[in-house]
Amino acid sequence: MPYETITLEKEGKVAVITINRPDKLNALSSTVHVEGVAALDELRRDDGVRVVVITGSGEKAFIAGADISEFEGKTPVTQRAVFQERTLFNTIDTFPKPVIAMVNGFCLGGGNELALACDLRICSENAKFSQPEINLGIIPGGGGSQRLTRLVGEGRSMEMILTGDMIDADTAYRFGLVNHVYPAAELRAKTMELASKIAEKAPIALQLAKEAVKFASRSNLDEGLRREVDLFAICFSTEDKREGVSAFLEKRKPEFKGI
Repeated sequence: MPYETITLEKEGKVAVITINRPDKLNALSSTVHVEGVAALDELRRDDGVRVVVITGSGEKAFIAGADISEFEGKTPVTQRAVFQERTLFNTIDTFPKPVIAMVNGFCLGGGNELALACDLRICSENAKFSQPEINLGIIPGGGGSQRLTRLVGEGRSMEMILTGDMIDADTAYRFGLVNHVYPAAELRAKTMELASKIAEKAPIALQLAKEAVKFASRSNLDEGLRREVDLFAICFSTEDKREGVSAFLEKRKPEFKGI
């Protein structure tokens, strides 16, 4: 389907969703949320796509936050209803295939929350991160206080959210907010290299591995260990498990089919 605020392209087994509002520094409007959700629904059904990369258009911004103009006139009830709907944040978080945020510039507010909802975050050296909502007299509403704290710890999350200050790419890497930092000229190639590497793995195992890791931050250890064993056992029902074991014993590259 045609999109107004995003573009969707596919490179082999990897799909790339680009937030395409460079004049607004790719701010997250309600239309972006609707179209992003629709694109992910399309990719969920596409067995040829095994990994999704999300990025922003242009060189200045990944996503410079929410579209603040849409806050005007909102009441507590209507704004709460907006975030209780199927947002892009939650759709990414529950998407069964691996999702990588390719952060190519400012990653602020809702942009950082979207990156946090992804499974991996790769950024360029000129990327900047923040949760600046406090400067508007509000707090993060797209998962920032929850996902950021789970990823970088309470102290670092508290400082970012209470001050609204920006941190640079090296600090984000040191905090554990991003997985890798690359020169801007290498960002896309390095991100696609990682995405393609993951895309060669067994699709069902990727989905179950995602579920296991995400469950780890949302449960206690005993619950997590029980879930891991269940998911591990499910892998033994797949053709890909049999192919993986056979390929290992035969010293050849496995050919996973997602069954």
